Amino acid sequence: MKKTLAILVLALLTIAAGAQEVKKIGIIGLDTSHSTAFTELLNSDSDDPFVREFEVVAAYPYGSRTIESSFSRIPGYIKEVEKHGVKICSSIREMLDMVDFVMLETNDGRLHPEQAVEVFRSGKTCYIDKPIGATLGEALAIYELADRYGIPIFSSSALRFSPRNAELRGGKFGAILGADCYSPHKTEPTHPDFGFYGIHGVETLYTLMGTGCETVSRMSTPDGDIVTGLWSDGRLGTFRAIVSGPAIYGGTAFTKDGAVEAGGYAGYKVLLDQILTFFRSGEPPVSREETVEIYAFMKASNMSKAKGGKPVSIAEAMKAGRKDAAKLLRKYE
Repeated sequence: MKKTLAILVLALLTIAAGAQEVKKIGIIGLDTSHSTAFTELLNSDSDDPFVREFEVVAAYPYGSRTIESSFSRIPGYIKEVEKHGVKICSSIREMLDMVDFVMLETNDGRLHPEQAVEVFRSGKTCYIDKPIGATLGEALAIYELADRYGIPIFSSSALRFSPRNAELRGGKFGAILGADCYSPHKTEPTHPDFGFYGIHGVETLYTLMGTGCETVSRMSTPDGDIVTGLWSDGRLGTFRAIVSGPAIYGGTAFTKDGAVEAGGYAGYKVLLDQILTFFRSGEPPVSREETVEIYAFMKASNMSKAKGGKPVSIAEAMKAGRKDAAKLLRKYE
């Protein structure tokens, strides 16, 4: 009897130890402040339940090697994460052998397809920070590759999850009849317009409006741009890309009861909580369809600019994006 009881106690202790085992996260790309912020939040002494459940244990630092504002951060960010006990790996492969989940943080979207497919082949669930790819074609290709390997993914800006934007999205203020949103626009020659930074404001617009944009037109000056989208139900949504002036984020949602201020930047934790919930469940908090349409909206805006502001359909942008994706996917056959 005593022997049976001892075996039972040992089994219960083993189960309890397993339940408390920390889930290990690896980061690809130490060329963005997101990497150090997420590491600091997770590897702290906080009593947050996520902190007890997850830990960043390894990182592969590269990362852009050509965008100066990104690669110049890498040496300092390596030192920052090492302070939190993170092992710096010489390859993605080395890192993947040490972790359960991956945050692909590389700031240079052009590197995402080749880095993401290595993660997909390992079978690890992956969060891909914005931009999911430098172009619409790369975004489409990455989703296709994730499907090919059966890997759940999502990508988002932190602006989507600010408390006010979550309330607006959830219908707290009623149906949204239209929205005007804005964010800084910093051009990066290696990425199409808005894909590198203006995406913050486009993400806010789509958080409020949802999918269904049909045509896009764009007006540009040296000080900024205004992009207008016409949704299939007749609603209008605009994105103001701020080039000159303060670096501010926000917008206005219009409802039948009046105008409601949209949320701005609310810190990285709101995004991190969504990532970790996704790691637990495998259920992306942002749909593939909405993410892809964000990139189609940005591509259509660039096509409209090239045509002097004439409207361009989302369907036309998607056609061009699918063609680019097909070329890219041939590299991974």
